[in-house]
Amino acid sequence: MKMSKSKKSKVISAIIVIIMVILLVPFPVGYKDGGTVKYRAALYCVTKRHSIAYDPLTQKDGYDIGTTIEILGFEVYNDVKYYSMQTLKELNKKEIFKMTLYEELVARGLIAQVTDEKEISDMINNGKATFYIGFDPTADSLHVGHFMALCLMKRLQMAGNKPIALLGGGTGMIGDPSGKSDMRKMLTKEDIDHNIECFKKQMSRFIDFSDGKAIMVNNADWLLDLNYVDVLREVGACFSVNKMLTYECYKQRMERGLTFLEFNYMIMQSYDFYMLYQKYGCTMQFGGDDQWANMLGGTELIRKKLGKDAHAMTITLLLNSEGKKMGKTEKGAVWLDPEKTSPFDFYQYWRNVADADVMKCIRMLTFLPIEEIEAMKDWEGSQLNKAKEILAYELTKLVHGEEEANKAQEGAKALFGGGGNTENMPSTEIPAAEIPADGINILDLLVKTGLAPSKSEARRLVQQGGISVDDGKVADPNALVKIETEVIIKKGKKVFHKAVKV
Repeated sequence: MKMSKSKKSKVISAIIVIIMVILLVPFPVGYKDGGTVKYRAALYCVTKRHSIAYDPLTQKDGYDIGTTIEILGFEVYNDVKYYSMQTLKELNKKEIFKMTLYEELVARGLIAQVTDEKEISDMINNGKATFYIGFDPTADSLHVGHFMALCLMKRLQMAGNKPIALLGGGTGMIGDPSGKSDMRKMLTKEDIDHNIECFKKQMSRFIDFSDGKAIMVNNADWLLDLNYVDVLREVGACFSVNKMLTYECYKQRMERGLTFLEFNYMIMQSYDFYMLYQKYGCTMQFGGDDQWANMLGGTELIRKKLGKDAHAMTITLLLNSEGKKMGKTEKGAVWLDPEKTSPFDFYQYWRNVADADVMKCIRMLTFLPIEEIEAMKDWEGSQLNKAKEILAYELTKLVHGEEEANKAQEGAKALFGGGGNTENMPSTEIPAAEIPADGINILDLLVKTGLAPSKSEARRLVQQGGISVDDGKVADPNALVKIETEVIIKKGKKVFHKAVKV
């Protein structure tokens, strides 16, 4: 069987290419450092998509330059530069291949959904974005759930972008139904105003509001004075009830009951975006992934009313390996206010995260370089304990400052190392008048120190062998504890608390 001329030509060409690749190892004809080449025989080619160097000749990973390496095949790519390994190392030291801000957010696993990836990445990479994140003042302190949003604002501001912290003095009067199985507790205006003042102080630890670098506004300024009929005509007409009911935030409440009050929350949040767009040129809204529907409502309202484009991006919810939201303990939420969650307890919360969660938390919450985090990804056993200490220290430093982080770390190491230093341990002062001469009942002591929310829970802890006082196990719920000056109570393996007689 004869081969056609065209087939012969293709076979010959393929053989020539293969021979050239073999002969040109390690460098192809015309190769020079930083130049462009024609064939795959070049060891490395730089693009902006991957993070590991790969050698097509040995089929092995090469030097990790913390940037973007890709093999392109036997084709001509005149805009691709090829470098030797030594040159890559030198260039990496000079941070020539430093990833963009958006690429870093992706690498950290922070981005969940975006409306227009190219537009959003271009804006934040170039430091030209004016964006907002909303915070409803449902308590007198921010908590771990807010922490990720604050860290995102900080990262974006460090890159030159302008954050708007929107305090929900208006939306807080209603309450967001997203992720809630029941209606939120309704707060008074006085409670909301007090909570907003608390939020302002805490936010200033993360965001630089000086010289117009960031703005803090309250949506009560425009929401509380709205005319109901005007809202129905001007805003309500832009929303489809049929479409709203398809969103998960409403679907999950339909069986249990959804009030008309809560049903309006999406419209009010959308109106916020509409107002911020007009007043401050805010074109982007960021927030938790459970806010996606509300955020889309805002982009649609701006498009319909103003004929302009606005964008939304959600960040990944902080879930543990069991799919549950992180930031909760037996005592309740983990707060950023040191009066509600002490720096020591805050440190201990992160020090005690599950092995399966520690690297995710380091990647998503800390400001450690990606390259440093990548070097930890294969840590096991005792190395994971070291990773947990790094996580706990970095986050405590972010929230409470370096001095408090050092105290918490030293206190934890002393306790768990058997040193017995209790100076920085969480403590409760108990008036001498409340301590009987023969001692205080163990159940009363656990409730007073906050180690148990009730006597029944305290009894359960004691009966299950989870309580020790000054290294002695307490198994009797009727036991009396004498406090001459102070005692150390241990709950489980990792919770320590000092009771001090005053």
